[in-house]
Amino acid sequence: MPGSREARIEALRGRIAAIEAGTRTPTPVLPFGDPRVDSHLPGGGLPRAGWHEVVGEGLEGESGAATAAFAALLARPRAEKGAVVWVLRRSDLYAPGLVNLGFPVERLVMVRVRDEAEGLSVLEDALATPGVSVAIGEVEAPDLVAGRRLQLACERAGGFGVVLHRRPYGGPAKGATGSAAFSRWRVGPARGRAPPDGLGLGPPAWRVALERCRGGRPGAWILEHSEADHGPHPFRVVSELADHDLAPAPPERLRRAG
Repeated sequence: MPGSREARIEALRGRIAAIEAGTRTPTPVLPFGDPRVDSHLPGGGLPRAGWHEVVGEGLEGESGAATAAFAALLARPRAEKGAVVWVLRRSDLYAPGLVNLGFPVERLVMVRVRDEAEGLSVLEDALATPGVSVAIGEVEAPDLVAGRRLQLACERAGGFGVVLHRRPYGGPAKGATGSAAFSRWRVGPARGRAPPDGLGLGPPAWRVALERCRGGRPGAWILEHSEADHGPHPFRVVSELADHDLAPAPPERLRRAG
């Protein structure tokens, strides 16, 4: 598979760096299989026992469509190892869409909660439960205390957690409260590539920015769903983005007629 050898080399370099820095024994990681992404992650991938934040651009903070699809693919390799708990604020998770992404919906348990406090509690319990490999929760702004509790739960049972920052009923956004997440991803929809025969729709794609990663470095890419069954991760890197590609486009200035 193209890039797999380079990804393994980057992962090895990250593990050596961690050992040289005197840190504890590196935990197993989940690589993307492409050095353009894995080189930004310490150890060459995301830790299998930890939680991560996914933030949507614009209205994605309310609808959660693109972020939910991205989170499902981010967690899919771990979801194939055990039960998956998805904590919802609204009953609008589209299961047929997950099937099209290759997500194992037969392992899925959906839990609807009343508010954010209950959502964090259910998410923590799920991550601490043996046999649950993945827990995904719609939470707007977990504070540092809640984040540390989630991390301890991940380490206790080896679970992979994803917090989707979502305001399902709109309203003003909460202010930033800090985070104990291993990584933070900002996600928005991107224009997909047409299939080779020009018929139908190509695979879904996302504009993805790794804003923060513990021990890693930021980066930005266009990622698309890879329908190939081989490889460590169901993403394919279409292209890297420069810093100026991430800046929002300024509003157009009104021009005087004539």
